Amino acid sequence: MSIDKLVKRLKDTHVCIVGAGLTGSLLAVFLARRGMKVTIVERRPDMRVETISAGRSINLNITRRGLRALEKAGLEAVILKDSVPMMGRLIHSRTCETSFQPYGRDDSEYGNSVSRGELNKTLMTAAEKAGTVTIKFNQRVTNIDLDTNTLSIQNEAEKTNYEESFDLIIGTDGSASQIRESMTRKTGNPCQQDYLNYGYKELTILPGEGGTFALDKNVLHIWPRGLYMIIALPNFDGSFTCTLFLPYESINGSPSFDKLQSEHAVSDFFKTDFPDAYGFFDKPIETFFENPTGGMVTVTTKPWHYKDRVLLLGDAAHAIVPFFGQGANCAFEDLTVFEDLLSKYIQSDDVLDWLALFMEFDELRKPNADAIAQMAIENFIEMRDKVGQPEFLLQKAAEKVLEKNFPDKFASRYALVTFTHTPYAVCRDAGVIIDEIVGTLCKNINSVDELDLKKAAELIDAKLAPVLKGQVRDQVLSS
Repeated sequence: MSIDKLVKRLKDTHVCIVGAGLTGSLLAVFLARRGMKVTIVERRPDMRVETISAGRSINLNITRRGLRALEKAGLEAVILKDSVPMMGRLIHSRTCETSFQPYGRDDSEYGNSVSRGELNKTLMTAAEKAGTVTIKFNQRVTNIDLDTNTLSIQNEAEKTNYEESFDLIIGTDGSASQIRESMTRKTGNPCQQDYLNYGYKELTILPGEGGTFALDKNVLHIWPRGLYMIIALPNFDGSFTCTLFLPYESINGSPSFDKLQSEHAVSDFFKTDFPDAYGFFDKPIETFFENPTGGMVTVTTKPWHYKDRVLLLGDAAHAIVPFFGQGANCAFEDLTVFEDLLSKYIQSDDVLDWLALFMEFDELRKPNADAIAQMAIENFIEMRDKVGQPEFLLQKAAEKVLEKNFPDKFASRYALVTFTHTPYAVCRDAGVIIDEIVGTLCKNINSVDELDLKKAAELIDAKLAPVLKGQVRDQVLSS
């Protein structure tokens, strides 16, 4: 028998969140503070008390969008306490030379390197303290009956199966979401999963004596090598989480995972392509073969809800590749929008119009999630191919000059995405115009000292201003 429309006061509403990752745990904080009863089912063990197999984490760069959600939850200061500021990229060449590319206009704009695991632990604990929140670990959801809002769950610790019904189910179960799969199978709605022909391996640089950093501390390190690269993000304890991104199969003779099958091949690869990093890695050969190879996928689906009872959030709705550092930030921005809509659609009798909320949430977030997914792929090409090229460096330097001379009118695409709350779709469209303007200004010059600022002003007013629509000072470049 199918269920009727959900008409319950919030304090009588029992919500099941599937997945206790970053998105699910932070979502539980918001829901519990509204008085709802929340049960989180998580297929993994509790990482706070058991060691979870490592090797597949990519450190997080938490920036303004993510910080806003953490601030709304009262957790920003707690998270930033154990973060490491990153002021920009430090590019490492094959000949061991380095060049620095600042992220922001000044020292007030930077990213925050945060351990994914430690952040997840903090958010789970915060969820449990927020109200009536229960996290059930080792519980794998195998199906959802959308007609009765009933989950089929396998208790992996006890090897038992059971069913449980809820008023509302929210899938935050990642890019391989079982909730999304059940929804698309039931409804026939489109879902596309585009896998990148690249994998990644986690490596580690250990802290020095007394927690010192072996490499420059307050930067994101990049070793770009054309079709592959390594990045390294600092951790609060002095270590670095490093990630090798490499094609599964060789592209035009490039190194690839299928070529690195022996210890000698791996050792030679690191020593040849990353000579200034190799000596810092902790057991690089053993780590390469012991750690799993992670995959990367872009997920697009619609709608993100089923009637007024089931919703997808975060990677379950819109997984993206990690190359803009916006995966967690985008998911947290989902929660900021969701929390605002909770306030908008709550009625005087403490009953919520869930369907109206879900429909507006889809309308607001879907175009922006699609936009950051596109930009993340583009940024991958930039990071691995372009960051060391003279033409690229000239254009990035030109962007800094324009930001300084036209602070009320101009910002780079990276700045718009990372340091503002400008909708991702606007950032994407503005980015196309910004590239055109900078490309025109840098044509036939060798130094930013030769920039024609009068021409720059004309181009910005004529092309960029209509896209940003006067938001530059109030929204785009302000806190």
